[in-house]
Amino acid sequence: MHMNTIGLIYGSDTGMTEEITHSIVDNWTASEIDVMEVTNVSVADFEKYDTLLLGLSTWYDGDLQSDWESYYDEFKTVNFSGKTVAIFGLGDQYGYGEYFIDGVGMLAEVVLANGGKIIGHWPIKDYDFSESKAEIEGQGLFYGLALDEDNEPELTQERLTTWLDQLAKELQ
Repeated sequence: MHMNTIGLIYGSDTGMTEEITHSIVDNWTASEIDVMEVTNVSVADFEKYDTLLLGLSTWYDGDLQSDWESYYDEFKTVNFSGKTVAIFGLGDQYGYGEYFIDGVGMLAEVVLANGGKIIGHWPIKDYDFSESKAEIEGQGLFYGLALDEDNEPELTQERLTTWLDQLAKELQ
């Protein structure tokens, strides 16, 4: 068991999510992080960690990133009981404002349904979108960090740093 090590599992089509993943690893000091691409994981990989970070982008009309899409049925069988999960998602709030970071919500739904706890909720106030499965109803929060590399890349580093600080506190 990797009790203090965090498992970071991500999928990336264009490399942007991969870049963010490397940025997280470079900026995270609270514990070790094992990084895996979702194409290479099994249910057993999720079960090795008490704390997981999941990363993905949302494609087109609210589709999961392609590797997550392929893995989704298997993902739904993971037992998240006793696990703490944080999710970061990339989306395009202007081009696909009615599906902004839907992937985060789709993964969050499974984690919660399968007994997990989600940390790292993120305020929706600085985004311009019409709908998102990642939005926690009535709370003004997303289930996880929302990044928009298409329209607001200049805000990514600050958002990431703030979110990682928040996670470190929530994990204490």
